[in-house]
Amino acid sequence: MRALTRGPSEPGASGGNGDNEENGEAERAEGADGEVAAGARTPASAPGAAPGRRGPKGRGGSGGPGGIGGIGGFTAADEERRRGVRRMKTIATGALLLMATVFALAKWAQHAGAGGWTGYVAAAAEAGMVGALADWFAVTALFRHPMGLPIPHTAIIPTKKDQLGQSLGEFVGENFLSEDVVRARLRAVGIGNRLGAWLAEPAHADRVTAELATALRGALTVLRDSDVQAVVSEAITRRAHAQEIAPGLGTMLEKIVGDGGHRRIVDLVCERAAHWLEVHRDSVMEAVEGGAPGWTPRFVDRRIGERVYRELLRFVTEMRDMPDHPARGAVDRFLSDFARDLQSDPETRARVERLKNEVLDRSEVQDLIASAWSAVRSMLVAAAEDERSELRVRARTALLSLGMRMANDGRLQGKVDGWVEGAAVYLVTTYRDEITSLISETVAGWDAEHTSKKIEAHIGRDLQFIRINGTVVGSLAGLAIYTVARFFGV
Repeated sequence: MRALTRGPSEPGASGGNGDNEENGEAERAEGADGEVAAGARTPASAPGAAPGRRGPKGRGGSGGPGGIGGIGGFTAADEERRRGVRRMKTIATGALLLMATVFALAKWAQHAGAGGWTGYVAAAAEAGMVGALADWFAVTALFRHPMGLPIPHTAIIPTKKDQLGQSLGEFVGENFLSEDVVRARLRAVGIGNRLGAWLAEPAHADRVTAELATALRGALTVLRDSDVQAVVSEAITRRAHAQEIAPGLGTMLEKIVGDGGHRRIVDLVCERAAHWLEVHRDSVMEAVEGGAPGWTPRFVDRRIGERVYRELLRFVTEMRDMPDHPARGAVDRFLSDFARDLQSDPETRARVERLKNEVLDRSEVQDLIASAWSAVRSMLVAAAEDERSELRVRARTALLSLGMRMANDGRLQGKVDGWVEGAAVYLVTTYRDEITSLISETVAGWDAEHTSKKIEAHIGRDLQFIRINGTVVGSLAGLAIYTVARFFGV
């Protein structure tokens, strides 16, 4: 009957991932206990069929068992489970046939006058058949229409798959994705303590360091230099334009002058100036002579040049060798006044701001800012690739230190646990609907017939035990009822 419901030209008729074996072996096993598989392949127009779940490749657009949104084909483990289900079906059906045989023999013996015991055996066998048939109906109704008849409330999984998926999503959301459950579970795990103990192991710290280095190299490789350079340049320029630098420069200069830090610069300038004058005496003389009036005699110009040179050299030399030289005091006063002007004089501050903006807007400065990223990137990549680099050594040391602290510091463990719990609770409470809808929508996208077979492969073996137990319990119940009835003479 199964073959009659699907023509050879219908898409999916040949099945996939073991479906050929299913069309043969499953048919034989189902036929052994009277189950007609045509109920599982009821045409879309038949009563009870799941609307919109069939069609070319799609049975609901899932693309077949292994298609988009599908539950996937049968694996080797699934095929082994299905063979186990078929074996248990054979045993359960055999128990039913055994009860029928015993019932027939007991009735024959009863009519033949074999004795009163035949009534007890017949009652037990009859009740066993009833129990076996009832449980066969109940188990079969989960996956297909018994005997192919569209009996209401049968083929529950194929016809109620979407509702089951919705209920499953709601169940998961209410019982697994609640704030209390997440917090209690994470608190019981003790992530801070475990993570600290794990990181405190040198091998684990090495592994994390290597993974971080790989991630850093990957990120730097993916990033486009031009994009990063534009972002860095724009960020630095915008912040520099927005931030007034004159007061800060004035405060820094005032502190430097107060601490005497500028004196080394003055010493260096005086030393370099004295050395330059000693080396370039002729240049100074020529400069003085060249600036003299044309009507003065040349020897007078030379005498004036020599006098000027000696005075300049004496002044610079004295300033270099005398810490308390008046010119040094004048420099101190100038710098102190300039520091105050930078902090409080509006005109000075405005001039400094104009100068700053002019410098920042120059193309050379923009190119320098942009090129800084290339240097930083090359440095980071080289450091990430070198296992002995200072970056990786420091990262490993920091991880080991963090792990030891987390393993021994209860307060730090509590903080880490709190952070993890907070993050998990935020994700759960924010995206709970998306998570549960993922479950329900995924189940809704599965092919109903294939899903039913997949579930039956996983739980069908245990369900067949229900049939066997029904046969045994039914026969015992029938025997007990018949015994009680005979005892009271009913």
